[in-house]
Amino acid sequence: MSRQPAPDRAPEPARPEGTQLSFDQLSALVGAIYQGPLEPVPWSGALVMLRDILRANWATLILRPASADQLALIIRAGGQGPEVYHAAYSHYEAFSMDPFVGLPLDQVVTIDEMMSTSWMEGKFYETFLEPNDIRFIMGVDTVTEGGANCRLRITRPPGERDFSEKAKALCQALLPHLRRSVTLHSRIESIETERQLYSSTMDRMLVGTVVFDESGLVLRANAVASAVLAEKDGIRLNQNRLHAEFAAEDRELQRLIKMALTESGAVPVVPQPMTVTRPSGRASLGVLVRPVPSGEWSEERHRPAAVAFIRDPERKWQLSLEMVRQLFGLTGSEAALALLLANGFTLDEAAVELGIRKNTIRAHLRSIFAKTGVRRQTTLIHLLLSSVASIS
Repeated sequence: MSRQPAPDRAPEPARPEGTQLSFDQLSALVGAIYQGPLEPVPWSGALVMLRDILRANWATLILRPASADQLALIIRAGGQGPEVYHAAYSHYEAFSMDPFVGLPLDQVVTIDEMMSTSWMEGKFYETFLEPNDIRFIMGVDTVTEGGANCRLRITRPPGERDFSEKAKALCQALLPHLRRSVTLHSRIESIETERQLYSSTMDRMLVGTVVFDESGLVLRANAVASAVLAEKDGIRLNQNRLHAEFAAEDRELQRLIKMALTESGAVPVVPQPMTVTRPSGRASLGVLVRPVPSGEWSEERHRPAAVAFIRDPERKWQLSLEMVRQLFGLTGSEAALALLLANGFTLDEAAVELGIRKNTIRAHLRSIFAKTGVRRQTTLIHLLLSSVASIS
């Protein structure tokens, strides 16, 4: 007897809005909130989940309200997925039209609780809400430890009903987690901004940096190191590991890297430098490897464990002519000459480069000496390269 096909199972009814979430659902939602700072579009996962749970058409997190001189920072999740919103509503003019502002801090409310339905007759509704099929709005405003003013907004279309007390209670329960998560995001952003500042300063100072994890694999390299490695002239990457071209030098480089990785987290010792010969015949590279001390509570794998600093003596300084001119009170021509000397030009070569006579070059040099208080070209070069102009 042949088996009869099982009857189609009737689709499960949609969970009514406001039904108590299971432990697993609530745990997943809270987890998504704390995962938010690490997502490419921050809190996109949590916003999508919250939108689905509350049968909303939009879930929006305003991390920074617009001001007269700054655009708003808005993350929203709608039918087309999460996005960082950059359209008209991010401008101050639009924010000034929004009637759903000035909410009682840390209290979830709906727009219909705060005002009469006359708000639907205003320009804000006509311009921004009606085109996005928005009728009901639930929101809460909060301020983080760092002073960030955040706003959460959940919306529904006209065919739905207003948000229930249970929906409001859910958002109220999630609010402390969201506030802490935004604080974490702010701190991560602050650390990353500082890291980028230091990295760009190293670039300006022509110092290449290659960062290794605990196994010696390269985690990242700054712009200067990347340019040197791309030349494959004496030093290169092979299977994401740093190698010197010549065998004896490569053995020494691997020894220094291994020693730095072994000492990572221990009391730092004086790092040992080495030179790397370039097959092209250009000046040798200088390399110095040192450990990166681990934090007291560091437990993550693939963390920065060592760093190699690379200096290319032939790389030209890109000092700002205007900075040098202002810093030392030079004329434009004098500043141009000073920069050429800093990059290794002789007076005769500088005269050709600038298209002026040798006597004029010498007159410029005497004036530079008088204004900077030095008497020799070598001292002048040291003064330029050790000044703030080198990191301008």
